[in-house]
Amino acid sequence: MKIKKSQIAIVFLTFLMFFTLSKVNLCAQEKVSEGILTLERIFASREFAPEPFGPAHWLKDGSSYTVLENSTTVPGSKDIVLYSAVTGARKVMVPASLLIPKGEASPLPIDDYSFSDDMKRVLIYTNSQRIWRQKTRGDYWVLDLVSQQLKKLGQGFEPAYLQFAKFSPDGNLVAYVYKNNLYLEHLDSGTITRLTEDGSDTIINGTFDWVYEEEFSLRDGFRWSPDGTKISFWQLDTSGVKDFYLINNTDQLYPKIISFKYPKAGETNSSCRIGVLDIETKRVVWLKVPGDPRNNYIPWMAWAGKDRIILQHLNRLQNRNEVLLAEASTGDVRTIFVDEDKAWVEVDTDLTLYDKGNRFLFTSERDGWKHVYSVNLSGNIKLLTPGNYDVIRLSGLDEKRGWLYFIASPENPTQEYLYRVQINKPGKPERVTPPDLAGTNSYQLSPSCQFAFHTYSRFGQPPIIDLIQLPQHRRLKTLVENKELAARVNSLQKSPVEFFRVDIGDGVLLDSWMMKPPDFDPAKKYPLFIYVYGEPAGTTVRDAWGGNTYLWHLLLTQQGYVVVSIDNRGTPAPRGRDWRKIIYRQVGILASADQAAAVKALIKKYSFIDPERIGIWGWSGGGQMTLNALFRYPDLYKMGIAVAFVSDQRLYDTIYQERYMGLPQDNPEGYKNGSPINFAHQLKGKLLIIHGTGDDNVHFQSFEKLVNELIANDKLFSMMIYPNRSHGIYEGKNTTLHLYRTMLNFIKQNL
Repeated sequence: MKIKKSQIAIVFLTFLMFFTLSKVNLCAQEKVSEGILTLERIFASREFAPEPFGPAHWLKDGSSYTVLENSTTVPGSKDIVLYSAVTGARKVMVPASLLIPKGEASPLPIDDYSFSDDMKRVLIYTNSQRIWRQKTRGDYWVLDLVSQQLKKLGQGFEPAYLQFAKFSPDGNLVAYVYKNNLYLEHLDSGTITRLTEDGSDTIINGTFDWVYEEEFSLRDGFRWSPDGTKISFWQLDTSGVKDFYLINNTDQLYPKIISFKYPKAGETNSSCRIGVLDIETKRVVWLKVPGDPRNNYIPWMAWAGKDRIILQHLNRLQNRNEVLLAEASTGDVRTIFVDEDKAWVEVDTDLTLYDKGNRFLFTSERDGWKHVYSVNLSGNIKLLTPGNYDVIRLSGLDEKRGWLYFIASPENPTQEYLYRVQINKPGKPERVTPPDLAGTNSYQLSPSCQFAFHTYSRFGQPPIIDLIQLPQHRRLKTLVENKELAARVNSLQKSPVEFFRVDIGDGVLLDSWMMKPPDFDPAKKYPLFIYVYGEPAGTTVRDAWGGNTYLWHLLLTQQGYVVVSIDNRGTPAPRGRDWRKIIYRQVGILASADQAAAVKALIKKYSFIDPERIGIWGWSGGGQMTLNALFRYPDLYKMGIAVAFVSDQRLYDTIYQERYMGLPQDNPEGYKNGSPINFAHQLKGKLLIIHGTGDDNVHFQSFEKLVNELIANDKLFSMMIYPNRSHGIYEGKNTTLHLYRTMLNFIKQNL
């Protein structure tokens, strides 16, 4: 049979139309898939990873900085590059080619770095090894920028065991910690001098035990005197502190027992004291700090001139903070300022000395708001930031021009902005952050306060980092744009986030946010899933980029869930002293009541929320809050997921738990009623509990005790154990993806 040309044309056109439509459909599917999140996209790829920046360090001249950049001469390595903030001039200070050890083929990877004051030497920290949650050790190398000689410190010592190496003021010596002793290395001769002799498993010189590091954020435990002749250092005696044991069942044929000193609430603390060591004679003068060193804390210390040391001294209940001034030569100590509260006081990590060491800046809540005071060495104080608002943190002091810079947000506690006041004429703060930058703004100011690295983000909007000039807030250079990340996030299917306040009665308004499904229909009923933390250590309702946690919640909205987070009273929001401290001695009690009241208010206000499908989840303190919600309000919450939680507050450490709850011996009812384990018998909903057996922060013991209690009360539940994982449950191949898949499946099955 003969085929006509017209028939051929029709067949061709039909094929062309089919091919074109198929291509359009494929493109549409690709666009849809680009807009839909998967767990693999979030947790098993770097698709949503932000651009790296730093570590970047301002130099003492106040107008130049150094930063790590990809090397143009040694691919895969980093150069240390110097920039002038004034002119923008760029200079490679330390090319990667100078960081190749003799006999090696590649440069040292740089974990961090620091320069001597004269900029003639650079100290490279590399090969860092994690000890526990926040503590690390590693190797240090010194590069002489004049001779270009590269030398490893601690020759003859076990590799990757040095900690906190620091140049002396003249740059000729380096002090560091090795196995709980302080050492001094002379860079010209290579001579190593051991400065302390008593370091051991129980005596810790120049660094800290677990609880000081976790709760006071202390790392390096020594300070050079301004003239370089002395070193002041912390010494902790952990004898008497009970051992906690972790069991590693996965790395070898027989279990490996890991032990460390961990004081639980009400138990014996380490003894702490401050010594002043003369580096020539090795003679130590111990500061005569009053009180029982096991029942007081020294969480902050600095030199105030070449002969005096200033320190903060907390009682065990942490409701009295004494600022002490000590004579380095005699150890004599006197109190110059006291900060007190009926609940607790915070350690002032922003304490700043000025006026040649004769005055200092101190933050206190003594008038009901967190404010900055100027204090002289006689204890006379002057309020620098009057008004009904909280100073969130200090950013810098421009002593030359008389300006104090700080972060605050008087109008919206979910956001952060830069303000300044004159230190000689206290008054209404002047906002420095421009009005068009609504959201969260953070700043790393130069020593002169004339320049800063400015990081800006919003909820669902990745951070942008600029180099700016102050006080004009003039952008000089964009350091991190995150343009590709922002485009990926913007291509995702989503509804706008809503920030609002929930009225729970009696004039109490709780800050909240809500994320709805992309195809939200107010006529439908949706399951509500709550993300909670709720403890005094953090907030969740912030107008800031949330990283993978934000993407995880966005994925849930794409699968048909309304996701909400609420900051109850007792969270550290900038809403005044009473807001934060109302939960004193009742952690877990008032907070969970606030959360439940907020959920009830949401059900009443929003008809699209299905009251029969309400779930809650949280990690760490949020895990504890999840358990309290599920156990205390069993008819309200239908399911919950608690990750790495505290089930019994007596199991957590002294510093954190006693700060907010007092001693368990003095507040037994508070500890009992605040601990979810004592209400496990009331469970009605579906519960998934998750923990890592290697958690050195919130111990697996907490998980096991809750399991026993649930079994004893014949309560069915689901559980997932991650062998030998720490508090973050991230170690090992596929762990994070597996954890979130476990949670997602549980949510879909039970909500």
